[in-house]
Amino acid sequence: MIANTRWLFTAMCLIFIFEANSQNADSAYGERYRPQIHFSPKKGWMNDPNGMVYFNGKYHLFFQHNPNSTVWGPMHWGHAISTDLVHWKELPIALYPDALGTIFSGSAVIDKNNTAGFGANAMVAIFTSHNHTMEKEGFEKVETQSIAYSSDEGNTWTKYKGNPVLPNPGIRDFRDPKVTWHEPTQKWIMTLATKDHITFYSSADLKNWSEESKFGKNSGAHGGVWECPDLFPLNYEGKEIWILIVNIGSGGPNGGSATQYFTGHFDGHHFTANDAETKWLDYGVDNYAGITWSNTGDKKIFIGWMSNWAYANVVPTVNWRSANTFARELAIKKAGEKYFVSSVPVAEINLLKAASYNAKKIKAGNINITSKAGKMNGAAILNLTTDHLKSFRIILSNNAGEKLLLGYNEKTDQYYIDRSRSGNIAFAKDFGQKITAPRLTTENNADLTLIIDAASVELFADKGLSVLTAIFFPTSHYTHITLTSDDGILINQLNFTHLNSIWK
Repeated sequence: MIANTRWLFTAMCLIFIFEANSQNADSAYGERYRPQIHFSPKKGWMNDPNGMVYFNGKYHLFFQHNPNSTVWGPMHWGHAISTDLVHWKELPIALYPDALGTIFSGSAVIDKNNTAGFGANAMVAIFTSHNHTMEKEGFEKVETQSIAYSSDEGNTWTKYKGNPVLPNPGIRDFRDPKVTWHEPTQKWIMTLATKDHITFYSSADLKNWSEESKFGKNSGAHGGVWECPDLFPLNYEGKEIWILIVNIGSGGPNGGSATQYFTGHFDGHHFTANDAETKWLDYGVDNYAGITWSNTGDKKIFIGWMSNWAYANVVPTVNWRSANTFARELAIKKAGEKYFVSSVPVAEINLLKAASYNAKKIKAGNINITSKAGKMNGAAILNLTTDHLKSFRIILSNNAGEKLLLGYNEKTDQYYIDRSRSGNIAFAKDFGQKITAPRLTTENNADLTLIIDAASVELFADKGLSVLTAIFFPTSHYTHITLTSDDGILINQLNFTHLNSIWK
């Protein structure tokens, strides 16, 4: 009888602990400004996405993480996984600082052919070790490249005893290795940010690296140091086009951090750009350090850090800071004679769809969408198409009179997001600015997709050719959405859909 009583008491305690943990998780993701359809860490600071790799049905997302504070600090690699790019499970920290330094950004690959000798299909992380002690003492060679490997799908990691595998040649900024297998040359290619340009390295075994070439000293935008590069091919009507992504810490098209890219050719040794034009993957102020998942075949899926170094450390969240963008599929599109990279939300967003409102052939003067679809209560997605694009404006608002304005200006031929009246904007200079993106297509018909979350919006126009991402901080959630047009734009089709939270 006593044994049974003890068993019952133990079982009740376990149930209580489970329920308490569940409530704590729900509570954490119910915080003010907490994204409901974007990944964010349960607590602490997050910036660059790292080491994204797909393996055995799981998308691995590692990320720059300070688990002990909500501001940037000693960098670890946090870790989350998903089977659908939508619902995420945060796992224990993957990589901790060591004698070589803290763990800065990098990438991960699946070594299918055991080139490194860690075992067939080992997951290998390639990352920057940043030595803060040397940095404080004034040394230049504070960043080197290291590797670690996992034989259990990223659950546990062993750092290579021969680290660093790529010593610093004598420059201050030497970081963010993105590694990919180049089949024609049967070598691993490392794309590395080196001060204000890119240096390409090659290796047969992920341990011994040789310099191949450099790119970018006289190309692209140089408003800030180059960071977080990526290199991969995309197919356009049977033609292989190589894409080189380069993030810059400041000097973006609307100020602050941003992601530029180049289209061109890579032969395993040199990257040659198609043209000298500076192109932006996202014109918004809150998509930075984005790279793509490895091991996904021909499909390239991108995710970025949804913040900006101009204010990332001071945004008004409490127990956590920063989220990722929604995962996006990249493709090549042509406008005139130029190649551009488009990005659209991955189709898996449809897994979150709840109640929706649909309308066809409506002339927009002043359409109160929430009166038709019900008030917003969290996240939503809006899609519209038109054959004759004219100026229009979409207004997200709350009962406090705060507004986020989005839309298209026919006179300037630009899409825009205006957060000047969006709520709390006083924590950082110029946070309330209006940001714009040029219309790149020459076609008159247009389409627009908005992904709306508790404190962010992502605008995709013209099949993802013009993209804007922005975060915002209203004093209470936006509950109303309206569409207005002084010119009376004719909407072919409008769809507004509420989205379920990924955390419930």
